[in-house]
Amino acid sequence: MPFTPPDNVHVLEPTPELRALMSVIRDKATVRGDFIFHTLNHLPFVEKTIVTPTGAEFKGLAPLGKICGVSIMRAGEAMEQGLRDCCRSVRIGKILIQRDEETALPKLFYAKLPTDIAERYCLLLDPMLATGGSAKKAIEVLLSHGVQASRILFVNLICCPEGIESLLSAYPQIKIVTAEIDAGLDENKYIIPGLGDFGCRYFGTLDE
Repeated sequence: MPFTPPDNVHVLEPTPELRALMSVIRDKATVRGDFIFHTLNHLPFVEKTIVTPTGAEFKGLAPLGKICGVSIMRAGEAMEQGLRDCCRSVRIGKILIQRDEETALPKLFYAKLPTDIAERYCLLLDPMLATGGSAKKAIEVLLSHGVQASRILFVNLICCPEGIESLLSAYPQIKIVTAEIDAGLDENKYIIPGLGDFGCRYFGTLDE
């Protein structure tokens, strides 16, 4: 039965440009993929009246609040430039999460966040949402620093149903913005069809 994403999961429109991009980064023959997409249209806006050079008023929109990006190291760092291209002065924090070899659970190793992050809308950056373990740990860190769950947007490239269900069952107030939702996980917890290890492919650290 086809997976129907919840209302707080926003899948980007499958334009020809996006499909071409996804074809490149999924291809096992592709050494590196550059991808830039932004999700600021999923942030709340308020009406704002400005004055044009002709002296006329124009009723437009402005973001409701300040934003920041937080990348889950290291694959999430690949998405930072895309966010900066949209918001050049955006503040970006970093969270390093790795699996504990003894417990097999995600463990926080490092977090450096903007001091005023509790006042901001937070775009959590990580290209892949597989089991959801790292994302849930990162959200736990954000909440502990005063970020409201309703102000967190998890921005990624590829999701799977298992990851979406796991993440939203733990944090139903967050939003997920993704390019595509894949079929599911294999026995090794890799997304299928997926694209393999994103971080290694992007940073060129795959074994020869």
